[in-house]
Amino acid sequence: MNSDPQCPVPTGITAPTVVVVEATAEALAAHPGDRIDRWLTRCLDARDDCPPLSRNRLKSLILDGQVQADGATISDPSDPVKPGARYRIEVPPAAPAEPEAQDLPLSVVYEDDALIVIDKPAGMTVHPAPGAPKDTLVNALIAHCGDSLSGIGGVKRPGIVHRIDKDTSGLLVVAKTDAAHHALARLFAEHEIERAYRAVCWGVPVPPAGRIEGAIGRHPRDRIRMAVRPEGSGKPAVTHYRTLRRFGEAASLLECRLETGRTHQIRVHLTHIGHPLVGDPVYGRGRTARLAGLPDAVRDKLRGFPRQALHAAVLGFAHPVSGEALRFESPLPADIAALLAGLEGAG
Repeated sequence: MNSDPQCPVPTGITAPTVVVVEATAEALAAHPGDRIDRWLTRCLDARDDCPPLSRNRLKSLILDGQVQADGATISDPSDPVKPGARYRIEVPPAAPAEPEAQDLPLSVVYEDDALIVIDKPAGMTVHPAPGAPKDTLVNALIAHCGDSLSGIGGVKRPGIVHRIDKDTSGLLVVAKTDAAHHALARLFAEHEIERAYRAVCWGVPVPPAGRIEGAIGRHPRDRIRMAVRPEGSGKPAVTHYRTLRRFGEAASLLECRLETGRTHQIRVHLTHIGHPLVGDPVYGRGRTARLAGLPDAVRDKLRGFPRQALHAAVLGFAHPVSGEALRFESPLPADIAALLAGLEGAG
């Protein structure tokens, strides 16, 4: 496989990036013949001289007429690879980001040319959505990163590979390039990311450490909520927990580690075993019986906590470019620390 001398084009250049892949016998031996979008994805993923493109991105480029075989434009991503053909892929420069750039305060834990790790405060939504088009982490990252964003899927935007809820605080990693986004997504899909959360739950789990396994899907009656669902009607989900501290019978501080990353996974799994998060407005209601006999100050702390008491405390992964092992820790935010200090009165 040979590359065109135009590849790669440095960030900020407005000319398209041109990548050439030849279907030589050697290339076909390394990556057996397949439909063209899948085969080109595998070829580029194995190269060091050009950034890999996701299969969806390559499919879009083919449909947009940006891929040629021996000078003839390809229009069908499912076409088989032609042995001996010379494929030319033209990747247009990244389009401007659609979300508005906003100069919002960010707690940056780590940043390089490929990615950025943020310690997100509670109350900040990760991605713009109907009803929340601004003041999100994405808006802030577009302003913060500027021209260092080289384009995710052809658009100058941060590559969100995982999310934490608006009212959950803590660490998350965001890709700045298509290559990093592709590699990080693969790490998440293969469960090769270390993620540990601190959670304050109602009551005391028995046993004090364990494994919660239960498929998660939409609640059958309340479509806003998620729930543990029968096998076959939800996505497999596994959470490991251990009790770090208990406060009488009222509450416990847990460490939760994720094998999978489903929507509301920790919140749903802890509710499923009868120990929802303190302050959770969706899954933590109806726990006032646990407040009986507690000092007034402790009762007020528990009842008045304004969000789910959940913090993404540890994030570890292999750097998508260098392979270096990265691991970050975030201390408990002030509100959860104050809640635990107040709970000391529970015993």
